[in-house]
Formats: sequence, C-alpha cells, structure tokens
Amino acid sequence: QVQLVESGGGWVQPGGSLMLSCAASGFPFSSSAFRWYRQFPGKEERELVATVFTGGPTTYADAVEGRFTISRDNEKRMVTLQMNSLKPEDTAVYYCHAMLINDWGQGTLVAVSS
Repeated sequence: QVQLVESGGGWVQPGGSLMLSCAASGFPFSSSAFRWYRQFPGKEERELVATVFTGGPTTYADAVEGRFTISRDNEKRMVTLQMNSLKPEDTAVYYCHAMLINDWGQGTLVAVSS
C-alpha cells in the first residue's frame, strides 16, 4: 500500500524552527525524487518549496532559500524539511509529494505567529 505520511508541523514563533518528516512506503523510495509543497490559507494552489532528487541534489524556492533544507534517507525511507528562521508568511499546510508515483501525503500545518 502506497503511503506518504507527514509529521512535525505545529505552532512556532517567528524566528523559530521546525522539522517536517515524510515517511514513505509501498513504492521504490530510492527511485523517486521528492518535493515539499505548501498551500497558504485561503488559497487553492500549492507552491513548490523544495525538491530532492534521487542522487541527492536539491533545489529551493527563492522564498525559502537559505532557511529551509530538504534531505532524504533512503534506508529509513524518509524525507525531511528542516525549516529555520520561520516567518509568519511561511504559515501554510505543507505536503510531501513523491514524483515517481505522483502521490501526496495528507499535509501538516505549520503556523508561525507571535
């Protein structure tokens, strides 16, 4: 059974940090690139945040470059998004996406406010 399960969201003050995790199962993990997207409150579209490719290279949206770090652990079948120096405008539901199978997790809410 294919599953992508995100965890690690929550509330944090501006300037704080959170780490999101995406646990994947049911498909060849090491063969897939993964992406984190986010959906802002009241918006329908999802914004690409970061990508980690099968060989490990990463790319980031300009808005998070230098603050967020995406990584993968093929043995643990886990993708993480370390988010530092969080801003109120980072408030969103964050989704993990597996490109190989074009599947999404259920999302995890990140709320940044004082």
